[in-house]
Amino acid sequence: MLVLLKKGVSETGASDIAGRLRMLGLSVHRTDHAGQIRLGAVGDGVPVQWDKVREWAGVEAVRPIPVPFKLVSRAFHPHDTLISVGRCTIGSPQLALMAGPCAVESEAQVFTVAAAVARAGATVLRGGAYKPRTSPYSFQGLGEEGLKLLRRAADAHGLAVVSEVLDSALVPQVARYADILQVGARNMQNFALLHEVAHAGKPVLLKRGLASTIEEWLMSAEHVLSQGNAQVILCERGIRTFETYTRNTLDLNAIPVVKELSHLPVIVDPSHGTGIRNKVAPMARAAIAAGADGLIIEVHHDPDHALSDGPQSLYPQQYQELVDQIRTIAGVVGRRV
Repeated sequence: MLVLLKKGVSETGASDIAGRLRMLGLSVHRTDHAGQIRLGAVGDGVPVQWDKVREWAGVEAVRPIPVPFKLVSRAFHPHDTLISVGRCTIGSPQLALMAGPCAVESEAQVFTVAAAVARAGATVLRGGAYKPRTSPYSFQGLGEEGLKLLRRAADAHGLAVVSEVLDSALVPQVARYADILQVGARNMQNFALLHEVAHAGKPVLLKRGLASTIEEWLMSAEHVLSQGNAQVILCERGIRTFETYTRNTLDLNAIPVVKELSHLPVIVDPSHGTGIRNKVAPMARAAIAAGADGLIIEVHHDPDHALSDGPQSLYPQQYQELVDQIRTIAGVVGRRV
């Protein structure tokens, strides 16, 4: 339920109401909107006499939240969530441009790519140190050494870092080097991992699952928010359909749908969404036109010899050209690079 407090209620009064709700066995989460304190009181199967709660001093109204993703919903938190990472505030008019290699392969590679994407206008360096691969014989990443290289390259070029964490046990290590913890499509419903990354106290980039509905995706985000971490960035990266001409089907419908349902920022991954280098730029442009808050794109200086996802990685010059195009589109839709 959503408990709306009367405007002007004191912090002591608000704390008292929250405490009484917790004594009823509810989990209580607070947000403020238009000068009013809003308490999301959630608890599956907890019997509460809400008519009596309505009569408490300081309570203006009690309303149901009509969707299962309570804390993720705009009913609970009407205004857009803004997440500051490095030089970018994700969800603001400034577009979040994340770019870099699929996998960290060497010092020379990651420093070369970091310099190129920083020149183009990116503010976040992406790169995998631990790689979830379909084949156990494919390159699995450099592990902690890859994280160290990623951090050094980012710092050298004024970039923040986003990198994927595959396992709950790896969360402290990845959090030591990365500014944003990425949960990949295969782990979208790994609830133990979602809880662990929530407790790391850093922004979480949550990719949509391979064949997940929008509601399932938002419910996974709810797991993170329910643990007290509201810094979740949703990432549409394409879903698996019967189509075989592209790697996945990039669901641009999801952008306006999620922006209406949720206050969380949404970015798009056209690299995995298409899997084909010359399809990345058109879908990136379309994503910004559709209202995405940013892009995460794979860039490699020598994609023909990349150890992971070379066919979908842009050359640095292609990325520069794309950012120039995005800058034009951004101005039309009230955003900026």
